[in-house]
Amino acid sequence: MRFNLWGLFSSLMLAAALLAIARPVYAFEEPAHNKAFNRIASFPIYLNSHIDQQSVAEIVDVSKDGNTLVYTDGVAGKLGFVDIVNPSRPQALGLIDVEGEPTSVAVADKYALVVVNTSSDFNDPSGKMLVVDIKKRRQVAAFDLGGQPDAIAVSPDQRYAAVVIENERDEDVNGGRLPQGESGFLVIVDLVGKPEQWELRDVQLAGIADLYPEDAEPEYVDINAQNIAVVTFQENNHLALIDLASGAIINHFSAGYVDLFDIDTQEEKPALITLTGEQLHRAREPDGVTWLTEQWFVTADEGDLDGGSRGITVFDKNGHVVYSAGNQLEHEAVRTGHYPDGRSNNHGNEPENVEVGRYGNDTFLFVASERSSVVFVYKVSADGRSFELRQTLPAGLGPEGLKAIPQRKLLVAASENDARAEGYRSVLNIYQLQAKPPAYPTLISADRADGSPIPWGALSGLTHDLYEEHSVYAIHDGFFQQSRIYKLDTRHHLAVISAEIVLVDSLGKLAATAPALVNADGSVNLDAEGISSSANGGFWIASEGAGSDVSANLLVHVDAAGEINEVVTLPDASAAQQQRFGFEGVASVGAGDREVLFVAFQREWRNDPTGYARIGRYDIAAAEWRFYYYPLDKAQSPNGGWVGLSEISALGPDEFAVIERDNQANSDARIKRLYKFSVSGMTALPEPQAGAAPSFPLLDKVLVQDLLPALKASGGMALEKIEGMTVAENGDVLIVNDNDGVEGSNGETQLLRLQGLMHY
Repeated sequence: MRFNLWGLFSSLMLAAALLAIARPVYAFEEPAHNKAFNRIASFPIYLNSHIDQQSVAEIVDVSKDGNTLVYTDGVAGKLGFVDIVNPSRPQALGLIDVEGEPTSVAVADKYALVVVNTSSDFNDPSGKMLVVDIKKRRQVAAFDLGGQPDAIAVSPDQRYAAVVIENERDEDVNGGRLPQGESGFLVIVDLVGKPEQWELRDVQLAGIADLYPEDAEPEYVDINAQNIAVVTFQENNHLALIDLASGAIINHFSAGYVDLFDIDTQEEKPALITLTGEQLHRAREPDGVTWLTEQWFVTADEGDLDGGSRGITVFDKNGHVVYSAGNQLEHEAVRTGHYPDGRSNNHGNEPENVEVGRYGNDTFLFVASERSSVVFVYKVSADGRSFELRQTLPAGLGPEGLKAIPQRKLLVAASENDARAEGYRSVLNIYQLQAKPPAYPTLISADRADGSPIPWGALSGLTHDLYEEHSVYAIHDGFFQQSRIYKLDTRHHLAVISAEIVLVDSLGKLAATAPALVNADGSVNLDAEGISSSANGGFWIASEGAGSDVSANLLVHVDAAGEINEVVTLPDASAAQQQRFGFEGVASVGAGDREVLFVAFQREWRNDPTGYARIGRYDIAAAEWRFYYYPLDKAQSPNGGWVGLSEISALGPDEFAVIERDNQANSDARIKRLYKFSVSGMTALPEPQAGAAPSFPLLDKVLVQDLLPALKASGGMALEKIEGMTVAENGDVLIVNDNDGVEGSNGETQLLRLQGLMHY
């Protein structure tokens, strides 16, 4: 056990500071239930085409035997098929061309009914419904729909299909507001006889909504066992119930309004999550809808023109609200690190779709959150009157389509965002109901004293507490302002952020060096990329700069309460060599006047040899910088990119562990590795003057573990930014990724635990 009196005193100060800042009210316990959905596979959609081709999965359904997924690819104009006979190893079955933009698909008997937008422009809406034999993967019939379709549903008894004809508005006309163009309607398909014998009937929907009645824009449809279709009108904030046998509208009503409290309504740059705002009389503007019972249905209140309740609502057939989620999903997104601050002024997490599945005696309600990139799982009581938010499942970026497959204990989520160059791919995530606890999330936050969860995300560094065995500290990078340190309780599989320390510059130490990083209230905006507990008390933080002419790389010491009391910069001759990539980690060794800091630089600088990154050594007492060279692995990804260091942690006075990674994700990722090296017997050298080429001593590294297998074990795609790492005295290694604050990312945070991997 590492021990000194100053360190013990510092630890006591830290504990007092944490209690003063945030009183943890989250009572942790292992999940009491013995059933949970866990992700078992991710199928990247490009496998049905080519890795370079943009392709998406938006809406998904499954064959009657539960073995073949069918999905719409609106980008490629295709209908895709995936074999899930073995759901943990889905296999590509190919695509068929639908000659237009497929917007939805539903399975009836042995056929996939796909609706296709064939409109040339907004003023001339058109579309068709194709009938595709799933096994043979070929079209057997086609029908003109008379307008631009959005959604389709098939009745449980396979007697009817209902197609929503949206005739969507042009968002560039009149600010995207209604009315404009032709009103939408509903098409009823009588599924009697062979497909070529099916007949179509139209149900006019204009004139019933309170808002823009002359321009109905129906959005989504679902059908119950009584063959009653519920239709959402998102922009009209309306709902209608239609008897499919007669084609009669049997009821319709406004989706209503909600008052939202304790939510984030401001979008800042850098980001800042503040759950203190409110939105009053907010239109629900529902998107997806699903029947929960024969009498009740659930809406995903995404919002569009003027609304969005950021949650879900359960209605009865008379339009009465049975249940409303309020701010629950917003807070759960914050608690799990999935909150999209860039959508705060709009619709927050944006629930896009809902699905119900009855798995044995249990009923689950699933909610796809488009902007948080998760699927929320509710357990519904036997009487349908109680809704327990049970899980938050990681999905691809922008989930929309959901399909429950209860007979196989499966759930599928389709995420439609795809951009290889940006590091994310469209995927079908497959989850299985298992007799085990949830594997995700791996990290959540406790509540503050006011009852709201501690906001967090974009984690970039980890360090162990020197005296509390199961306490770890994390930092976030420059994505968020008001830099802070999080305290993690890691006793259980589900780690908990129990408290936060907001960094402040009351002494003016940072203001004297980098005044632009200090806010008016004394908080600071560091680009913190590394953190290390100090045996002399408090923490050292490595803040990455963008270059000497923009912002400096800094080593910042903070005490137990978050006060900055020392700031260290590089020598001018060293700072002048930076090209872009700066400090990525810091490790403190020694105590008293013998404390020395080791700093990982992400990539080579101007006069450094190609493929050599610096390891800096800063002697605090002597105020002296010296350097080593660390040899980086060569880039191996088929998508190119670079390789660099992301973290450093001390294993002893002369031995260190580092994370080395490429900047690639998903199936393009190749290098996510844990190495160690020793500086024993080596003498670091100072920066040469006048821009001369350095000749720092070259370190010899040893591979400890390839991290890709551990990353893929979660059933998801490989994450890019593996950035935080710390090693406990018993050799356990904790590793965490930076989720980019859910911007251009699915927001997934994996806290990996590698037991007994290293020893001091």
